[in-house]
Amino acid sequence: MLFAAGRKIRYSATMFVFRARVEHGRLRLDDPTTLRDGEVVELVAVDQLLAAGGDCLDVDERQELHASLDQAEADVDAGRTFSEDEVWNILRAIR
Repeated sequence: MLFAAGRKIRYSATMFVFRARVEHGRLRLDDPTTLRDGEVVELVAVDQLLAAGGDCLDVDERQELHASLDQAEADVDAGRTFSEDEVWNILRAIR
């Protein structure tokens, strides 16, 4: 979760990333977007995000993440992997 303006915001697959420059004390953003006119967008400075821990995981979430990464590494080391073709075949069979 990301903390912005005192609120928690979850990342989602539809989240947009914008780059803005500060010019004369104002944010200047010049990126094409598919957002509709009038859409409100909150910007968070990368430095603030990193100072807050980057991903804002709590202790339990971070432990779960590291346990999953350790298990993934152990799976790779033990040869418990799939080729790209195998993964696509599995995904196609699910549909």
